Amino acid sequence: MTTQTRSTTALVPPVEETRYEEELARGLAAADEEAFAAIYRRWGSLVHTMATRSLGDTHEADDVTQQVFIGAWRGRNGFRPDRGALGAWLVGITRRKIIDALAARTRRLSLVDSAAHGAAPAATAAAAPDDVLDRVLLVEALSRLPRAQREVLCLAFFEDLTQAQIAERTGVPLGTVKSHARRGLHRLRMVIEQDHV
Repeated sequence: MTTQTRSTTALVPPVEETRYEEELARGLAAADEEAFAAIYRRWGSLVHTMATRSLGDTHEADDVTQQVFIGAWRGRNGFRPDRGALGAWLVGITRRKIIDALAARTRRLSLVDSAAHGAAPAATAAAAPDDVLDRVLLVEALSRLPRAQREVLCLAFFEDLTQAQIAERTGVPLGTVKSHARRGLHRLRMVIEQDHV
């Protein structure tokens, strides 16, 4: 086989490509897990690359990728082949999830900023000096955590939200919220213990 023949056989004709995509779309509509796995293999890296480029954070991009495919699976009945290709539909979901992640980041940053600048509940103003010092040390220790862990702990500490409420507000899967909380508390303990030493 010549190099020319080898390179042309490696290419998939557009007609076969279209048929394969239509087959995957039918599998998705029928809740076929194997078809969905093939969809993930085919478009997962594109979704992750888009999220990484937009967010500049691979961990956040991992979360967005997970949310995109969970959203695609749950919303599979909303896919209409007559309105566009399956890949384009996934790209649309990805864009919405990226926008949601950027909005959550903005909320997180403003929450941390308000906590750092003394936007504390009124009861804290009259608190004992030790309580104020503890709060300052806590905010400083929180600022040294990774962004995702800091956001979860700030929502839990300062807004008294449950993990389920945090997942609902941020759009992050509950399992991810739980792992961020667990890791964040562990790191927070380590940071505080190091400061005491």
